[in-house]
Amino acid sequence: MFSVLLRHHDFAAINKPHGVAVHRNGGSDGLTRALAAQLGVPRVWLVHRLDQPTSGVLLVALNQKAASALAQQFAAKTIRKTYLALSDKKPAKKQGWVKGCMEKSRRGAWRLTRDTHNPAITQFYSRSAAPGLRLFVLQPHTGKTHQLRVAMKSLGSPILGDTLYGGTDAARLFLHAWKLAFDYGGTHYEITAPLDENWPQSVSGQFLLNLLSDK
Repeated sequence: MFSVLLRHHDFAAINKPHGVAVHRNGGSDGLTRALAAQLGVPRVWLVHRLDQPTSGVLLVALNQKAASALAQQFAAKTIRKTYLALSDKKPAKKQGWVKGCMEKSRRGAWRLTRDTHNPAITQFYSRSAAPGLRLFVLQPHTGKTHQLRVAMKSLGSPILGDTLYGGTDAARLFLHAWKLAFDYGGTHYEITAPLDENWPQSVSGQFLLNLLSDK
């Protein structure tokens, strides 16, 4: 059973667990079929995606008209996405932007290049969360494959658990789609997904509230 964060007559949002694939064997019938059965609807439509090791807010449409409208918002980048990540390595800078084009590298990885014709753009800031541990708030302004993982590596702070990009081995890849904010039908929605039990207790609700209030 998925944790349902919000149910609207046109869409629903769940807190996708880490390790759960959105697509199965090149198709999209794995998670979507199970979620449709849970919600008691004939079908749900994916309007964006999260990588298998990433947890957090996943939005699905409950009819084709809503699917088109929401997919257009994602394409137009009018839906604001906020992610959380942990690293046990100090960054080259504590806040700012990571910009650069991306190209395929080895072993299914990607890397940043200096080309600027179609860059991946990520805004970030960070704070110490515990001794030897730093929390990053990441706001992607584009939607490239592995964008946030590559951005973190470029800062010298690969995500904890992200061994593909040089991160320290851990119980999971500590990247979480924390919040989606968007307008739909004249109403503003902000959907937040709680962190799972693998995250340290120091990264609590009050810590996150304090972090946001500092900005």
